[in-house]
Amino acid sequence: MGKRYWVEEVETIDRDQLEAYQLEHLKSQIKLAYEKSAYYKESFEKAGVTPEDIKTLEDIRKFPILTKHTIRERQNEKPILGDLVTVNEEKVVFISSSSGSTGKPTASPFSKVDFDEFQEVESRLFWQAGMRPKDRYIHALNFSLFVGGPDVIGAQNLGALCIWAGTIPTDRLLFILQEYQPNIIWTTPSYAWYLGETAREKGIDIKKDLSIRTIIVAGEPGGSIPATRKAIEDLWGADVYDFYGISDIFGACAAACEYHEGLHIAEDHLLVEVVDEHTGEPVAEGERGEMLLTTLRKEARPMIRFKTGDIVTYTNQKCKCGRTHKRINVVGRVDDMFICGGVNVFPSDIEYTVRNIKDLTGEYRVTVLTDNHITKFSVEVEKRIGAETTDEELVRIIAHELKTHLGIKPKEVVLLPEGALPRATHKAKRLVDIRTEK
Repeated sequence: MGKRYWVEEVETIDRDQLEAYQLEHLKSQIKLAYEKSAYYKESFEKAGVTPEDIKTLEDIRKFPILTKHTIRERQNEKPILGDLVTVNEEKVVFISSSSGSTGKPTASPFSKVDFDEFQEVESRLFWQAGMRPKDRYIHALNFSLFVGGPDVIGAQNLGALCIWAGTIPTDRLLFILQEYQPNIIWTTPSYAWYLGETAREKGIDIKKDLSIRTIIVAGEPGGSIPATRKAIEDLWGADVYDFYGISDIFGACAAACEYHEGLHIAEDHLLVEVVDEHTGEPVAEGERGEMLLTTLRKEARPMIRFKTGDIVTYTNQKCKCGRTHKRINVVGRVDDMFICGGVNVFPSDIEYTVRNIKDLTGEYRVTVLTDNHITKFSVEVEKRIGAETTDEELVRIIAHELKTHLGIKPKEVVLLPEGALPRATHKAKRLVDIRTEK
């Protein structure tokens, strides 16, 4: 059978021991930030805190929150790495960059120690998803400054045969899948679906002509939405594993195991807080809140209470797989959330609903609009070819299911024929906001 864990003593550590380890490293990380970073020294002193204030893990709440805006601002003032860094540029061996989709891109620096530890975590998560040295793995993620690009090195370190595909044209990728017969691929959920649909349209029998048995997905919440995961699994005849990463920390730092009951986050590297996005107060297990991350071992640039913008739920309960690190479920981005009728609505909540209605393809688009100074939303969906339910009845079912799951009904449900909505070749953009008042 071989070993079940990449590093068993780390992944199955007793929770009390894990928290003691976190506290020891938190003290060191805060001290490093205070003594070596001009930004952190100034920020801590303004807040009236020093490294000596860290006596328990809860004491992290005394320290100021770090935002993406602050990182961008400090890098503009001190190009190119800003003054959050705690090393000279000579020690920096790699930088990734955010996509810039919500503003000017920001650089994320890594020392050699940081980079090697980053790849060690990738190896752990790949192993957790079932990858072994005998496997052939194709890495179909962007290599252009994207922090997920180098994750392929973690698969090489594990011993797998690795194909560095990147974001090549779909026809070329399908050719490589046929030519080299890899059995594991990593891409986004929407592209995994698009790739499978395109292969089928070209007459490729996905389950017979290709060898993919595991699909790793990241970048969108779909991989943790059961109906979306099942749709991709049924299309490919493969198992889907959801990964989570963030450019300001490092590639993937959380991933599903074979039980798919949340993503195990690498708590030996990260201290996780989940807080109410309005009050900043901690939320209980199972409740939604924004995730803040504090690095515990970063050498080049510590990240103290970084506001990720991701809405998650969490549990500290030991998983059935035996791993003890905190598990998170990513609900969506704060940026994508809108409030309608007093209800917080995420595109992932709508996706959960439409993916569970059998007469729909699962593709959807949400439009948020203003109607008489009130925020409302409409949903466009596709009726599957061959569906026997009448259009009128199907619209009624969709509206009812959305009201049941969200607690609020859409202004309109627009039923389109299969194939009418655009397919994504990278991250799907499913929210269109045309409000005149925000």
